[in-house]
Order: sequence, then structure tokens, then C-alpha cells
Amino acid sequence: MEIIKNNSWLMLFVLFTCFSLKSHVSFGADTISANQSLSGDQTIVSKGGVFVFGFFNPAPGKSSNYYIGMWYNKVSERTIVWVANREQPVSDRFSSVLNISDGNLVLFNESQLPIWSTNLTATSRRSVDAVLLDEGNLVLRDLSNNLSEPLWQSFDHPAHTWIPGMKLTFNKRNNVSQLLTSWKNKENPAPGLFSLELAPDGSNQYVILWNRSEQYWRSGTWDDNAKIFSLVPEMTLNYIYNFSYVSNENESYFTYNVKDSTYTSRFIMDF
Repeated sequence: MEIIKNNSWLMLFVLFTCFSLKSHVSFGADTISANQSLSGDQTIVSKGGVFVFGFFNPAPGKSSNYYIGMWYNKVSERTIVWVANREQPVSDRFSSVLNISDGNLVLFNESQLPIWSTNLTATSRRSVDAVLLDEGNLVLRDLSNNLSEPLWQSFDHPAHTWIPGMKLTFNKRNNVSQLLTSWKNKENPAPGLFSLELAPDGSNQYVILWNRSEQYWRSGTWDDNAKIFSLVPEMTLNYIYNFSYVSNENESYFTYNVKDSTYTSRFIMDF
């Protein structure tokens, strides 16, 4: 870990990981509607076959814990990018159910107790569904109007993976940072010791915190002309990426995308 701490170039490459896309694609329904549920080995697949959402076990044969989350469909090794119930696994995926309840997406465990929810103000009058997008965003939509703004989206609740197009934001209105938080270990997606956030002091830099308190690494401030963070000059060598930093009166955030669509990429906060 000391190598990562003292070498910004290694830090960048540890965090950014690319995979070659596989040619075969499996398709399936991309939506959970009000009269549907997800259980057992059932999954939904984004419209273009990029992402899959369903139950998974991060340590088959070693653990009976199951989680519901999202992974790449086109990468041969299952690679999880988002987990809903990070701290509350279920032991029986066949008797656990994810469905729409009172205008929320809710996960009920094997005892039919709610253990995870999108946690919006409930209203039985609202007609909603949940759709998995090819961008890797799970979106809860209000079907009763034509507003494009989602009621809830997984992009606003990152786990340990930062997907291209996703923003990691500091909200200036309520002084709240979105955190990218590591797993405890490769077999346990519960929040671990390391987290990445945009520094709330207005210095326009990202910091990695150890145990949510002690600064472990920092990117340096953003240089808008060079399009790099000052302590990561090697970002200029990453020709497959487009980097962008935005700061306005409401929020600050950093985002990136991949120039070559034959690659899929993730930014991961490793344990």
C-alpha cells in the first residue's frame, strides 16, 4: 500500500482497469414493473446487453451470503460494479424478493423483512418502475408524468466502482460528498477501510481517506488547461480516456468516458 500512497501514476492505474469486450451478448428484460419481482436466479439485462442485475454470491463455496447488485454482461469473469444490500446479505436468494412496494424498490429477505430500499417518501398512488440502463445506472422512474429526472438512481449511491459517465460529486448546497468506498475484502462487499471523495474544503482535489477520517492519498488540484490533477501528471498518457471536471454554484464533480467503445472500463476503490 505504501507504493500506491507514494506513486500517483501507479495509483491511477490501480484504480483504472480495462477489459476487452467479449463478442457474445445475452439479452433479457431490462425493467422491473409494479407487478413483477426479482428472485432466485432471475435477472434483468440492460437493453444493449451491457449490464446484468440480480442476486450473486461473491464467494461461492465459502459463504452462503447473497447480495443483489449489478455486473458486466460482456466480461467473462463476473465483475461486480454496484451492490444494493452491502451490509445486509440474504441467505436464501430463492425466498428473498426484490419488487416495487409503495413507490419504492424494496428488497425483502427470506423472512420477508425489508432490508434495503430506495427509501423515498412512500405513496401508493405513484406508478413507478425500475430500469437498468446500458450506462450502468439503475433508475426508478415515475410513470405518471413525462419528466426525465429519475425519482432515484444508483449513480447517486456509488459503491466501490466508478463507471464512465458517472459523477462523483460534492454537493455545495448541503455540503455532502458522494463516497466511493472499498469492499472489506474480495469476498465481502460491506464498506471497507478506504474511501474516495472530492475534498469538501473547496480545493478541487480528490482524497482517499483511511477509516473515513485519516487522509491517505490526494490527487492535487485540478488543472483545467492540462485536464489533469496536479499530482497525477501521467493522466496525459491515458489516451483512451476523456477527463472532465465541473464546478458550479450547486456542485463540483469529476467524470470520464472511454474514447474506444471496444473497451469497457471501471474506476475501482480497491480494498
